[in-house]
Amino acid sequence: MPTPLFNSGFKNWTPDQLPDLSGKTYVITGANSGIGFEAARYLGKAGADIVMVCRTPARAEPARTALASEIEGKVDLVQMDLSDLSSVRKGAAEVRKICVKIDGLINNAGIMQPPQTKTVDGFELQMASNHLGHFLLSGLLLDLVEAAEGRIVVVSSIAHKFKALNLDDFMSEKNYSATDAYIQSKLANLMFAIDLDRRLQAGGSKAICIACHPGFANTQLQSTGPKGLLKIVYKAMAPLMAHSSAKGSVPTVLAAAGVEAKRGGYYGPQRLSEARGGVSDAIVVDHARDENSQAKLWEMSEHFVDFKWKIPALKGA
Repeated sequence: MPTPLFNSGFKNWTPDQLPDLSGKTYVITGANSGIGFEAARYLGKAGADIVMVCRTPARAEPARTALASEIEGKVDLVQMDLSDLSSVRKGAAEVRKICVKIDGLINNAGIMQPPQTKTVDGFELQMASNHLGHFLLSGLLLDLVEAAEGRIVVVSSIAHKFKALNLDDFMSEKNYSATDAYIQSKLANLMFAIDLDRRLQAGGSKAICIACHPGFANTQLQSTGPKGLLKIVYKAMAPLMAHSSAKGSVPTVLAAAGVEAKRGGYYGPQRLSEARGGVSDAIVVDHARDENSQAKLWEMSEHFVDFKWKIPALKGA
């Protein structure tokens, strides 16, 4: 039976347990709506400065203004399209102009179940946006996270449970399914996070990595990605079964700044097959723990994004 990675010792973590975050900086992708915006709000209300990383600044500006009116810290906005590797590199350079250190790099932005689409780099859209863009961004900004002895947070999904990673059809080109491609991308998120923390620890890095998932949260993901019948199903289900974006953001806030979170952990809601409820250690299925697959995923990801991480390789990797 699938189990959590370990027992962190709590059953229902809430954001009122956050410490004072004054002077700390959190960089959040997809921070203009949904989970990202609510996480930014919680962290900002605890005193943090926020860097919102968003694809379309004009559309994100109202969210930046709203957030700035609610928190004491600074709120900056950086443009980045995670599906475009050149945009990731350019955006990372802009983040470096703002930040001398990053206490939490929150890899949150994503897309879910769109029609088959190739990016400007020739990749499947979901794998590019959800995994590869964040893989590159985290590598480019690792030194700033290390400077703060901070955290890299990777937002995965309960969808990771449903299928093993298909490394022979990584870009879902042979038989495209919007759902299967989404599962692939979110499984890649979790496997990357587990592998990254192990590599950071082995290399003596001062940074750590923690993963999380929001459960079933009512966000724009269900309306902006899926088309046709999928979109109709989500529209009917979300009001009945999903919890709010604010509640869905709690695992992300824990992973980013909760003192109770453990390095290498994975957190999410506990009720209704992890769709909602109190936040604690989340289940990780066996195929996500496979170290050989994680090592192959890492190697493939470095190849696709043309970037070599500056941490020592694991023995056997």
